[in-house]
Amino acid sequence: MKLEVRYARSFLRDLRNLEYAARERIYDFVFEELTQLNTIQDLPSIQRISSDAIFYRFTVDNYLIGIEVTGNIVKFLRVLPKPDI
Repeated sequence: MKLEVRYARSFLRDLRNLEYAARERIYDFVFEELTQLNTIQDLPSIQRISSDAIFYRFTVDNYLIGIEVTGNIVKFLRVLPKPDI
């Protein structure tokens, strides 16, 4: 069963505001590479954010991407630069 992917306005707004190279890399991953995945566990470095197990984050290059997972539906919520630690 393939993942059904949805995009929040906040995610699309964040994506539009990224510098060109970062926007292209994340665009390629989210809109092209992700369509090849069958399960959410196939995402690189995925980590659960909340205890209710529907919010996750993963990284692409130097950006954190927040998602909500309900069954086979993945909704992209935000894309933000990784904080410097």
